[in-house]
Amino acid sequence: MEGSFILPAMVLIPLIGAILTLFMGGLRSKYARITAFVFTLVDLALSLVLLLSDDLSEFDFTASWIDTETLKMGLIFRVDGLSILMVFLTALLEVVVVAFSYKEGDRPNYFFTLILAIEVGLIGVYTAQDYFLFYIMWEVTLIPMYFLISWYGGPRRHYSAIKFFIYTHVASLVMLIGIFALAFESAAVLGLGYVDFSFDAVRAAYGGFSEVFQTLVFGLLFFGFLVKMPAVPFHTWLPDAHTEAPTGGSVLLAGVMLKMGSYGIIRVNLEVLPLGFENWQYIMIAMGLLAAVYGAYACIAQRDLKKMVAYSSISHMGLVMLAMGLGTAIGVEFAIFQMFAHGLISAMLFMVCGMAGHNIGTREIPLLGGMASKMPVYAAFMMFAFMASLGLPGLIGFWGEFGIVYGFYEWAQANDMIPIIVFCLLSLLLTAGYYLWAMQRSLFGRLTTKIDVSHAHDMDTIEAICLGVLALLVAIYGFWPDLALHYIDLYGLSVTGVI
Repeated sequence: MEGSFILPAMVLIPLIGAILTLFMGGLRSKYARITAFVFTLVDLALSLVLLLSDDLSEFDFTASWIDTETLKMGLIFRVDGLSILMVFLTALLEVVVVAFSYKEGDRPNYFFTLILAIEVGLIGVYTAQDYFLFYIMWEVTLIPMYFLISWYGGPRRHYSAIKFFIYTHVASLVMLIGIFALAFESAAVLGLGYVDFSFDAVRAAYGGFSEVFQTLVFGLLFFGFLVKMPAVPFHTWLPDAHTEAPTGGSVLLAGVMLKMGSYGIIRVNLEVLPLGFENWQYIMIAMGLLAAVYGAYACIAQRDLKKMVAYSSISHMGLVMLAMGLGTAIGVEFAIFQMFAHGLISAMLFMVCGMAGHNIGTREIPLLGGMASKMPVYAAFMMFAFMASLGLPGLIGFWGEFGIVYGFYEWAQANDMIPIIVFCLLSLLLTAGYYLWAMQRSLFGRLTTKIDVSHAHDMDTIEAICLGVLALLVAIYGFWPDLALHYIDLYGLSVTGVI
């Protein structure tokens, strides 16, 4: 065992919190909220320690887990320029979700146990440097999210939870086959005499992988990751899951869980399967464009605010897929930046959508109208979140989309395929259209008479603080994107596969 204990501690702290809150039922439920908040706050503080460090390698941790003559699996944790922003985003959104969910009255101890258990898996996925550990942590996120939707969701929660679990678990099993193939082939290439599941062992061997092997394994892993993003046509679980999940679940699902898919593609497919990437590149670009345009077009037809935002996530993650498919330094850098930007913005979007249901009584866009006069603070945050998501200059969403379009233009020009830029621009145009249309119909004009708004109320102080923190970060990173980009530059220098 060697190295810093900060990263394993970031996995263990929410696990301890989850165990404590599990037994805080009945009259002790109010302590479950406080306990969850304190434990998530400690993880956020540790993530800031990582973020402010000049040398991320000082936090590396290695310990033997399974060490036999034929099999080696380690508890290896590490952060770099790819994972540091995801770790910070996870820790931040966990605190925000716990604070935002302080009104949860139905078995709150179980609710916060599930929220903390999701953090265990997420931090583990973004810091694991052993493929088997990575897979275990990946699966850890699925189970609490399943119960979160199933126990605390809407009327169709059981259907949506089962659909979510089947889609993502089947994809995980396919991914596991790819992981085993990588580990066993690495052992053969290096002539180790044992199978080593560490990322370092596979990185050391990838130069000896044949093109056929890389193409096949790239496909297995790509399928596992793209269902999670999700990419069209494997996206149908997402709108149902988002619509039925409680607001806190939707925030974590869109903010950080969808990013597991794109993180896996960059971390595994692009790093160690460069020949496979060459054979899958055009499929990635085509799927990215399809998701970007289809997701944006589907938003126009939605009546439910939350479902509209769910489809917008499919569209924005399509842009991330497109950027990864370019295989250029600028493409990968802005794919990572867009993952971070979408994590902050989508959290705000699902919080305002959730408040429409709680504070007004409906999320149906045709039934809302004139809410800006009744709920001015809510309307201000909703407009801010919509503007950030449609890419208004000065906010973080602009830089993600600008970088991806610029990178795509460079790639299309180099490959004499300039006309396909129009599909990318079409998705951005549709995005501006459905957000402005939804905003006009739900916030402005005469106050609606289609529903009883006598009990509708503006957001309270805690809700405003939660949204205010996210809005502040969206503005800061929008004004100064280099605060995030300089971490990603560090990662760009270390990628040895595709780029």
